[in-house]
Amino acid sequence: MKSGETADSLLSLGLRVWEGKAYVHETAVVDPGAEIGEGTRIWHFSHVMGGARIGPRCTLGQNVFVARGAVIGAGCKIQNNVSVYEGVVLEDEVFVGPSAVFTNVKTPRAGFPRNTSEDYVRTVVRRGASIGANATVVCGVTIGEWAMVGAGAVVTRDVPPYALVLGVPARISGWVCECGLPLTFDSSGQAVCSCGRRYERVDETTVRKVGDGGTVENPRS
Repeated sequence: MKSGETADSLLSLGLRVWEGKAYVHETAVVDPGAEIGEGTRIWHFSHVMGGARIGPRCTLGQNVFVARGAVIGAGCKIQNNVSVYEGVVLEDEVFVGPSAVFTNVKTPRAGFPRNTSEDYVRTVVRRGASIGANATVVCGVTIGEWAMVGAGAVVTRDVPPYALVLGVPARISGWVCECGLPLTFDSSGQAVCSCGRRYERVDETTVRKVGDGGTVENPRS
């Protein structure tokens, strides 16, 4: 729980205890067979299907749908009006902004249904990545660790770790630290974030972290 919170304060917000470990709002639906980790919170009008897997310490906002076979790791935050379909894998600490869109079929047709597990194309969002509000992730891509997808972008191909991608289609516009702040590289290809983490630009599409630095937990600038 957050500082100052109690079980009674959460219950007063309409949350109910689910299987002794998670909190689910009274308007939300969790089908039998769903797996939900300890401390996760699921808010108003959300629906988690049986066979979905959600890790501990996650927050699912209002009107979030999680399909059978979808996987959500630990510590993820999914904002309002997001559907996580079968074939989508979110690793730990992924942020998904409001009304972001995932897909799972490349060539959908109402007249020629493609709605079985064999039809669905896998999408992976690696640890710590962020997806901005109203962004669209076309199925079949991998978004790298700690990457950041700008609001409204349309992702049609893989995104490298630490990349900031913007636009339609999304293209690399810059690079970001694990803490989320933008990186500025010097002439030798080195960057030091204000949080203390260090990075090296290997080439135009590859950045890697150097060492285990980082002393400021939540830097602002």
